[in-house]
Amino acid sequence: MEFSAAQIAQIIGGSVEGNAATTVSSFGKIEEAVAGQLAFLANPKYEEYLYNTKASVIIINDTQVLKEPIQATLIKVADAYSAFAALLEQYQKMQSQQMVGIQEPVYIDPTAKKGTDIFIGAFAYIGQNAQIGNNTKIYPNAFIGNNVSIGNNTIIHPGVKIYHDCVIGNNVVIHAGTVIGGDGFGFAPQADGSFKKVPQTGNVIIEDNVEIGSNATIDRATIGSTIIKSGAKLDNLLQIAHNVEVGNNSVIAAQTGVSGSTKIGNNVMIGGQVGIVGHIQIADGTKINAQSGVSKSIKTPNSAVTGSPAFDYTAALRSQALSRNLPEMEKRIKALENEIKLLMQKLI
Repeated sequence: MEFSAAQIAQIIGGSVEGNAATTVSSFGKIEEAVAGQLAFLANPKYEEYLYNTKASVIIINDTQVLKEPIQATLIKVADAYSAFAALLEQYQKMQSQQMVGIQEPVYIDPTAKKGTDIFIGAFAYIGQNAQIGNNTKIYPNAFIGNNVSIGNNTIIHPGVKIYHDCVIGNNVVIHAGTVIGGDGFGFAPQADGSFKKVPQTGNVIIEDNVEIGSNATIDRATIGSTIIKSGAKLDNLLQIAHNVEVGNNSVIAAQTGVSGSTKIGNNVMIGGQVGIVGHIQIADGTKINAQSGVSKSIKTPNSAVTGSPAFDYTAALRSQALSRNLPEMEKRIKALENEIKLLMQKLI
């Protein structure tokens, strides 16, 4: 696909400076782009490449002050990074829309309901009474269990497994290898020291506009639902346990584990490798630093915590600063003790 600078500017709401008829057919980083590619500049540390890049079209902030002449056609926008992201999203949608039809071999149960303009890749499995919405794409080797409902404009990447009775909303993206609706970790200790499995009879509900990375696991509820609410973004290699709720527009980075029945509020930001115990609540707007261990509820909205056990971010920084100064403080305390001894001797 080939687009002119004028067409691109119309998509992202920018203004063209230079030849509006200049065309591009792919994307490139500003420091590596070649003729026929589109690049963008948002980070000032890459400004030097603006003047020698081979890119044909460049998206820049409208506040950018040019220090030298530029050969490329420019598209000026309020926020170059956001505009470039929006353009990539539109480009990706256009590519996915081209994929329509059902490859062979696949298994689709006769009771399954299929929307219009769908794509189902080879070796996919669609179970009994499954529902697939309009313009949804299911890539090869995906498993869609019995009674699963998938909304419109959703993308299920290769090797995703969605167990029975789970509900996936509209405009959802689930990346390769992720498992939705596996059994929660429910085992009851017995008198003889063994563990008896507690049946996991609930499901997982993933609401609209959610994106989930590769090789994540979201367990079904024991009773009721594990819920990922609208707009949440989950990274690769996550563990979301049974009956957890993740709030609207919350983001969770890779290798984080959330234990059962914990409720995470809206607009929460959780760094990588965070561990969160079960049956607690995380208030709206909370920020949890990477590698923190959260062992109790965070009840104050917009808190920032770090460490293990996690506590107030600012207090933690003060504690770290004090810790670094401990050797010097020890010397000063010993010196003060010696002075006190000398004074006491004089008084005696």
